[in-house]
Amino acid sequence: MNENRYLVIEGVIGAGKTSLCRMLSERLTAQLVLEEVEENPFLKDFYKDRARYAFQTQMHFLFSRYQQQRDLKQTNLFNDRLVADYLFQKDRIFASLNLVDRELAMYERLVGWLELDVVKPDIVVYLQAHPDTLMERIAKRNRPFERDMDKDYIARLNDAYNHYFFHYTDTPLLVVNTNGIDFVNDASDYEDLVRRILSHRQGTMYYTPIEKGRTT
Repeated sequence: MNENRYLVIEGVIGAGKTSLCRMLSERLTAQLVLEEVEENPFLKDFYKDRARYAFQTQMHFLFSRYQQQRDLKQTNLFNDRLVADYLFQKDRIFASLNLVDRELAMYERLVGWLELDVVKPDIVVYLQAHPDTLMERIAKRNRPFERDMDKDYIARLNDAYNHYFFHYTDTPLLVVNTNGIDFVNDASDYEDLVRRILSHRQGTMYYTPIEKGRTT
């Protein structure tokens, strides 16, 4: 049975995907591929005025992600492991939420062509969380460009992610409810999650850990 060598961790802002990626990369001695978020010069303005800066922000992310994906094609996945904190195709989630009319039509023409040149992962792990949980985590990490984050936007983004991954069938998918676990600070949570990620091979699986202090 084939081994999961190219892992993608996904989730809404604040879900913990980058933290999990760093931990898995160290654990598996894998190449770490992180989305270049803070390098986007339009992002801070976007969170202040989404309608005005949506297209510039989206285009910068699209081409930044595409350049990273082109570089990944040079990787020998028979010998090297990869762990990435984004799925290229999820770019469409943000576009559908933030772009309208001619901007969205132009985006769709571009992304349809670019996606043809992207390597599919062996597994996608989608970290789910309630909007309140996401907002708490965003506040805790206190990134300057996220201080203007709007809870309504996070809630709509969360709904869009859930809808997208409910219909996702391109690769094996592990959907993890993270509301009641802490894989960063709790070794048992982390070890159980790692086992499930490395063993999942086919279809979609939903993983809802029992919250600490609760019984079923």
